[in-house]
Amino acid sequence: MTSTANTGQRFREFKMPDVGEGLTEAEILKWYVNVGDTVSDGQVVCEVETAKAAVELPIPFDGVVHELRFGEGTTVDVGQVIISVDTQPGAGPAEEAPASTAAHAEKSAASALAEDAEPEQQGRQAVLVGYGAAPSSTKRRPRKAGATAAAGRGVPSQAGACAAAPQASFTAALQGELNGRAAPAQAPAAAPAPAVGPGAPATGARPLAKPPVRKLAKDLGVDLVAIAATGADGVITREDVYAAASAAAAPEPSAAPERQPAPAAAPALAARETRIPVKGVRKATAQAMVASAFTAPHVTEFVTVDVTRTMKLVQKLKDDPDMAGLRVNPLLIVAKALLVAIRRNPDVNAAWDEENQEIVRKDYVNLGIAAATPRGLIVPNIKEAQAKTLPELSQALADLVATAREGRTSPADMSGGTVTITNVGVFGIDTGTPILNPGESAILAFGAIKLQPWVHKGKVKPRHVTTLALSFDHRLVDGELGSKVLADIAAVLENPKRLITWA
Repeated sequence: MTSTANTGQRFREFKMPDVGEGLTEAEILKWYVNVGDTVSDGQVVCEVETAKAAVELPIPFDGVVHELRFGEGTTVDVGQVIISVDTQPGAGPAEEAPASTAAHAEKSAASALAEDAEPEQQGRQAVLVGYGAAPSSTKRRPRKAGATAAAGRGVPSQAGACAAAPQASFTAALQGELNGRAAPAQAPAAAPAPAVGPGAPATGARPLAKPPVRKLAKDLGVDLVAIAATGADGVITREDVYAAASAAAAPEPSAAPERQPAPAAAPALAARETRIPVKGVRKATAQAMVASAFTAPHVTEFVTVDVTRTMKLVQKLKDDPDMAGLRVNPLLIVAKALLVAIRRNPDVNAAWDEENQEIVRKDYVNLGIAAATPRGLIVPNIKEAQAKTLPELSQALADLVATAREGRTSPADMSGGTVTITNVGVFGIDTGTPILNPGESAILAFGAIKLQPWVHKGKVKPRHVTTLALSFDHRLVDGELGSKVLADIAAVLENPKRLITWA
């Protein structure tokens, strides 16, 4: 984690860190401190949500909170300052530089003028995940009244040449040098600045857009300069790029088509609709599922099985003193049955290496458990699940579920999975066709257990029955192997004694 200092190292700034796996942004979920609160090194000051998980951020120095730069619910890029701290609260009032000029406060007036005159020659500042955006592409604060007044006295405006307006704090620092320069005897009248529409970039200015948006525009062949920005402070959004690409791809109509009257009910319907921003875990899940569905060739097989003996075993384990205090349920036995099936069919526990065109078989099982949380669907996994005893597996499952429900699952807990179980039965669903977690070879859907008429020992009796569905990557697992794995799981659930005989 990095911080910058200004005003003689008194005011220190804490930047949004890269909390894991090279993520480029995070949303501030909650602030635990307010302006004026005292903080100490290592104290958690806020909770942020990335595309992987919710993470608490500790601050790396002592002091008093001077400013919170962003409110709750704001998405912040990695490397942006989110909080400033007064490390010398007893030193009395001090003149501070505005938030957007912290990097300039220690520079001389001459060097500041040179930077404003030649913005394209400035270097890019290193941040936590590489190099940040060029200064001309960062978000700018509105021009202060002091800068406008200076322009009215004949000081050349650099709003067009430099994408950022001079900061109010510079004005006072540079006024002496500016006033000391002799104006030409017959200075030509300054040409009026061209009118710029609200969303269009100034002439010669670099369009404002985040790196992912720039990449999107490049991939779609769209010129950012020609796009009218609709984002805050003139920032070009992904929607602006898509709109420009659609407009460019639309064929020129040979004749003006007849305008169809809009449905009268449309405004009324729109007023009854709610738009929910897709971000964080839900956005990452959507992208991962689309990538998985259109990358790995899915095959799903089904089996309906009598699990009456498994239900009896669950009840006996609940009464067993050795399992006292542990969570015992059918999912525990299903997880153990899947681990036994993988041990009998190790080729199913593999991954596809696209770059090297290789199948990577894994001798460890990181068992993922799909968990529905208020933040969306996440899939944390139990590391080295194949080596755990039944009590250890029960404890690991309980810890995993509790951590997920509290929103404390870390990115490390969700990475490196090999196979997954999704328990749709808790919602009363018989089964489904689950989509593979990206990078994994198989996913087992465990349906609801219901009393149904079943032929048992030649007679129709009410039995506990469930349906299992196994989806697998057909590049790794052919029909024979997938069928063997699913049959083994069903066999264990039908007769749990196989947990011992097949071990």
